[in-house]
Order: sequence, then structure tokens, then C-alpha cells
Amino acid sequence: MLACGNVISAYGGGMVRVMGATRLTRITGEDSRNRTASRFGITATDLGILWDDGRGGVLVAFGDTYGEGWGGRGAGPKDADWRFNVIARSTSTDLDAGLDFDWVLPREDGAAGQFLPADRSAREHTVIPTSGIAVGGRNYLHYMSVRRWGMPGVWHTNYGALAHSDDGGRTWTKAPTAVWPNSGQRWWNRFRRRDAGGHPFQMIGFAGVIDGRVHLLGTPSGRFGSGYLARVRAEDLLEPAAYEYWTGSAWSSDVLGAEPVLSAPVAELSVQFNRHFGQWFAVHLDEHRAAIVLRTAPELTGPWTDGEVLVAGAQYPGLYGGFQHPWSVDGPAIHFTLTQWIPYNVDLFRADLA
Repeated sequence: MLACGNVISAYGGGMVRVMGATRLTRITGEDSRNRTASRFGITATDLGILWDDGRGGVLVAFGDTYGEGWGGRGAGPKDADWRFNVIARSTSTDLDAGLDFDWVLPREDGAAGQFLPADRSAREHTVIPTSGIAVGGRNYLHYMSVRRWGMPGVWHTNYGALAHSDDGGRTWTKAPTAVWPNSGQRWWNRFRRRDAGGHPFQMIGFAGVIDGRVHLLGTPSGRFGSGYLARVRAEDLLEPAAYEYWTGSAWSSDVLGAEPVLSAPVAELSVQFNRHFGQWFAVHLDEHRAAIVLRTAPELTGPWTDGEVLVAGAQYPGLYGGFQHPWSVDGPAIHFTLTQWIPYNVDLFRADLA
């Protein structure tokens, strides 16, 4: 168990103490409970983004994925059956026992297939999922089109965008209208000064539906930006012009008015309301502390705590991710996925809270 010193997060509605975190099991790779190399051609992969599919299961989206010939350290090589993304489904309810896959979306040869295609019209390195949500019988997935990688923790996107599925995640369509470009916009100088990644909604964490509106928190590309809040009517999810942004005191239709609700650095953000504690939970990588942290707030608008360590990089080097399981909201513990650059596979963790 990773002890976190019983640190306390305090806010107007109460307190949450992080008692410690435990690695439960690996869920990808041949040494995992799912034996994904021999069964699905997934020798190495990352992220493990989880959301309730609205059909009695949980969809799990992964990023860059490699098969036979994987190099053994992080991503690559490209010729090791590289797929930009793959997706699985789970109905496991005993999360302490692990996360089993009912299926992984296959390609013709039976191995896991890439479900979000490349953008042939753009200079694009890869297509990475960032968050998902089910609304009105349809599953929506936000993804980023990565133009190029920079120094560690820095990358540059072409845009953030939405795809959707009407058959439980087995087929996906990239929505042509739901695109948030990361270049050539009038907001560039404003946000570039604050957050080097540019547009503040290149990566997002869907928070849920409140009073008929989908709420989400966004960050610029890379791992050093702040978190911004937006909302949109559920029926208008694919229409960027319908979105409203939190200015710090009101909602505005102009993204230029958006002010951070989560202070930097925020990366790989996962947000959901925890019914047991009656608080909003945000789990993300804090690159400065090299840790996965938990931040809490009584409202999505804040105030958010500075964050307490769930898992430290000193014990799990090269860690990132930290995506909450959507069915882990009713008890004194949360379950979440976590990736390490080496061995470049995804583990399931449990954090005990009080």
C-alpha cells in the first residue's frame, strides 16, 4: 500500500482524507488477467479511459497500442502492429477482483482494431481518446488529433473533436462539425500566454449531465495547462457554437471569456460526482509533483482543492493517466486506471478515502 500521510482536503462541505492506494491488478498486456497479447494482439498500450455505456457496461478506450515486436520500453516501434487506439467493454462489478473484458473491438484478423481512423487531410501523428460519455442512447468520445510530440509532457494538437457511436461502441463516426481547432483562431494569443498548449479544450473530462446540460472540463494540449469548464445542452453536443464557458462569475458563449477553475498543471483529467462524499472528484496527473492527485469541490465551478496525492511517481515511476471507474462513486474508496511508461500497460488501482 502506498501511504499518503493521511493528508486532509478541506472545503466548505466537509473533508476527504486519502488513506492510501493499492495496485489491484494489471488489465492489459500478456501478464494481465485479460492476457491481451495472445487474445487481442495488445502487447502494450496506455490510458484506459472508462465511462458507463448506458447499456449495462463500461467502455474502456486506450491510446497508442502495439503488438508483436513491441520494443519493451514505452511507445513503439511503429512497425510493431501500431494502432492509434483500441476499445474494450467490461461488465465487471467486483472491482477489487479486477477488470475483465467482455470483448475488444476486433479487426478482420481477430486482433484489436483501431476504431478512430486517421485524418488523411491533416499532418497527424496519432489519434488519442481523452474522455467518453453516454447520453440519450448514444456514446460520445472526445479525442485529440496529435500533430507532433515535443519534449516530455509537451505535445501539439491539430484539434480536439468528438466521435459518436449508436451501437454500444462497435462502430464510430467522427462528427464533422464537432471540431475545436488549435491554430489560426483569435483566442490564440490570449491562451498561449497562459497555457502553452493553446486552445483550452483540446483534452477534456466529461463530468456528466446536470439539468439537461452536459458539463465538461477541458485543458490545452500537453501536461502543464489549467482546467476550464464548459457546458452544452445534451442535444447540441456536436455543435461547438452552442457551448457556454465559465468566466469565473457567469456563463458566456465566447471561449475568450473562459477562466480556469482548476489551477495548473492538469493532465489526463477524469471528473465525476462522488455520491458517497457528496463532492465532485477530479483525478489527474500533476506533472510538477510527478503524482496522480485527487482534487475535490462542492461545485464544478469550485473552489477546488489543490489536490492530494493518490499515487506517487517515486513508487511508480513514469506514471500518468488516472481515470476513475464510473461505478466507483458510492463507497469510501475509488477505483481508477493508471499507466506507467515502462512497462507501458494499464493497471487498476483502489484508493481508500475517509
